[in-house]
Amino acid sequence: MLPIGARPGADDAAGGCGAGCGCGDAHDDAFDPMECGLDPDLAELLAAAGLDPVQVEDIAHLAVEEDLDNGVDVTTVATVPEDAVATGDFTARTAGTVAGLHIAEAVLSVVCTAEFEVERHVEDGDTVRPGQVLLSVTSRTRDLLTAERSALNLLCRLSGIATLTRAWADALAGTAARVRDTRKTTPGLRALEKYAVRCGGGVNHRMSLSDAALVKDNHVIAAGGVAEAFRAVRAEFPGVPIEVEVDRVDQIEPVIAEGADLILLDNFTPEQAAEAVRLVAGRATLEASGSLTLETAPAYAATGVDYLAVGALTHSAPVLDIGLDLRPAGSGTGDRGRHG
Repeated sequence: MLPIGARPGADDAAGGCGAGCGCGDAHDDAFDPMECGLDPDLAELLAAAGLDPVQVEDIAHLAVEEDLDNGVDVTTVATVPEDAVATGDFTARTAGTVAGLHIAEAVLSVVCTAEFEVERHVEDGDTVRPGQVLLSVTSRTRDLLTAERSALNLLCRLSGIATLTRAWADALAGTAARVRDTRKTTPGLRALEKYAVRCGGGVNHRMSLSDAALVKDNHVIAAGGVAEAFRAVRAEFPGVPIEVEVDRVDQIEPVIAEGADLILLDNFTPEQAAEAVRLVAGRATLEASGSLTLETAPAYAATGVDYLAVGALTHSAPVLDIGLDLRPAGSGTGDRGRHG
């Protein structure tokens, strides 16, 4: 990948590594700034949010490399002086719940060829209004414009998921039920999208096929029955939590007898879900799934189920409209940070 702002065939490598750079001082003249680790302070913030900083950096690299396609931002290189500096304000165009601000910073970190300064005006999980500035970044203007779309793609996507999740969480307010995501996520972005669900007040289901078992209809067919499928998983993986999907009330008692940890009520009506709650009587956790809507969510929550599984949180959330507005470099009033 060419250094940001360089022309094809240029020999000068871009700089920008500061004292906190993950690559240290060991690189030589051939060092590619896109291989440099994230600023340690930013990495700590990501880790505190339950995210793997290395994975976030990898995603940021992929996003930027896809946008540059082994070239440069030809429009920006042609129109913006190399030494120009500006402040870019990430600004909400519509109301919603924000998620992914530090991930946007990570994108800037892999693009910016010099130290840049950030002002954090809000935090992930905050409700924002139209026109509200979320994050301000002061850096080379070329770098800001080159990073703009990649940073916004992730920030808008994750904030859209958080916003939709917040609507579901609000619909369940006053009940014991929680909204929970599924594995219907964008390939490569699962950890980030499930983080956005948490920012919106939701709960994560299993992160992968390996950390919990979910016995569904095809497993039941292959095993010869619901109870048989449960026993097969328990025998092969005795320490793994097991959730079993049922689509009829009469399937519940055999699964309870086997010792299921959690039962997924597939396409139950609220009346059927209430019957299941009475039958289970606290012996297992219950999750309603299938054909759920924001309008019907309170009725399902009122039955006493523990979770509502909503794949739409990640597969159908509209993006939250956020833009980047440039202004002359200057000071602000947010929580300041500096990246090298």
